[in-house]
Amino acid sequence: MADIIEITDLSAAELLPYTDTAEKKLMADGIFTAESPKVIRTALDSGYEPVSLLLERKYINGQAADIIARCGDIPIYTASSAVLEKLTGFRLTQGALCAMRRRVLPSPQDILAKAERIAVLEDVMNQTNTGAVFRSAAALGFDAVLLTPSCSDPLFRRTVRVSMGTVFQIPWTYLGSGSPDYISELKAAGFACAAMALRRDTVRVDAPELRAEPKLAVILGTEGDGLKDATIDRCDYTIKIPMAHGVDSLNVAAASAVAFFRLSKNI
Repeated sequence: MADIIEITDLSAAELLPYTDTAEKKLMADGIFTAESPKVIRTALDSGYEPVSLLLERKYINGQAADIIARCGDIPIYTASSAVLEKLTGFRLTQGALCAMRRRVLPSPQDILAKAERIAVLEDVMNQTNTGAVFRSAAALGFDAVLLTPSCSDPLFRRTVRVSMGTVFQIPWTYLGSGSPDYISELKAAGFACAAMALRRDTVRVDAPELRAEPKLAVILGTEGDGLKDATIDRCDYTIKIPMAHGVDSLNVAAASAVAFFRLSKNI
């Protein structure tokens, strides 16, 4: 039976997963939060274990009723939307958050052994962009996402929400080393490496030789400076998306969607 608890003390320790300053601490505790009924359902479908729920009152017998039934005997904290906004620091547009346990990440070698098309993020810190890249990779038939150690955590709440839960559906992990050493890891696993960068020695993203590669890693860089020169120098290709009207580049999330569509084996 659901354990429904009305929130009376915003500073209660058990509410820490839902405060706006808690995410980095939660990483150390092996916890993350999923936002919105749809995303929570996707996490449950993917086998993630719920710890507690935070729900606007009307969701208990409404949009989240099936989630409550699936989560078993866990605490369900509830209050008005105004109280929840004060607790979390933002307005819950879909009225539901779930604290969940993290899982042990696979090794890069395990992922690379089973993949043919992978996205690699180098030093990407923007949580919205990271979530959008995951969503595009999953939707457009890429097998996995790998991240350098300095990338933002894919299980941060905003990233999970922007990804629409695809961070739970597509394999991902951190590479063992940063730029440019991780290129050696990819090549040792048989991957041709394609850097998305603005250089003169580029090939178009729709070049036949790229799609013909049996195993391909598409590497995308941070929003400001892009990929490091040392990374680009070690790659087998530098690829570009042709532009009109004098535009020189796309946002990393938009660029990833174009590249994944052109280079996927499954679309």
